[in-house]
Amino acid sequence: MSDTRPATRRLPAEERREAIVRAALRVFTATSYAGATTAEIAREAGVTEPVLYRHFASKRDLWLACLDVAWAETRGGLQEKIASLTGGMGERGGARSPWRSPRMPNLWLQGLTEAGEDAVVRRAIRRHMREVHHFVAGEIRRGQLAGTIPADRDANAEAWVFIAGGLLRSVADRLGGVLSAGDLEAISRERVRWLTGS
Repeated sequence: MSDTRPATRRLPAEERREAIVRAALRVFTATSYAGATTAEIAREAGVTEPVLYRHFASKRDLWLACLDVAWAETRGGLQEKIASLTGGMGERGGARSPWRSPRMPNLWLQGLTEAGEDAVVRRAIRRHMREVHHFVAGEIRRGQLAGTIPADRDANAEAWVFIAGGLLRSVADRLGGVLSAGDLEAISRERVRWLTGS
């Protein structure tokens, strides 16, 4: 008797690695650093644990890769938001939060609370926070040069306020019931209003 199951295409190593990271992001987002297991992540990715370990030596290494992907997603969202702001505020730039998906600050919180004794995790979070700060402060300065953000706004301080907003959103998401979607939209709208002086 022949096997009638459809043949599954074997993914190239880089695609398989990316699929594992995407699955890990879903699992870490739904649970936590401590709560997520490599077995669960492997199942979510449709691979075995040995395949997962061929790509990542440890759960920590996988978490670090997720942090990089989450930053790439966040940066892309920020660039879209900034493009809408520089085109004029109106309704386009209004209330939508640039922390639409707080994956990155959520991962920061997980790392701090569940793996904070790990020096590698602490270094990664510091590096990411500095990178986010540098990016946001640079974009604010560009907005000031373009005249879309008042010159008296402190770019460094505003970038830290932005990071604090992401952490607040992440805490609210994890606790549930602290802030409504309307609260988050109002906070975002008021921050944009202050920042742009409109």
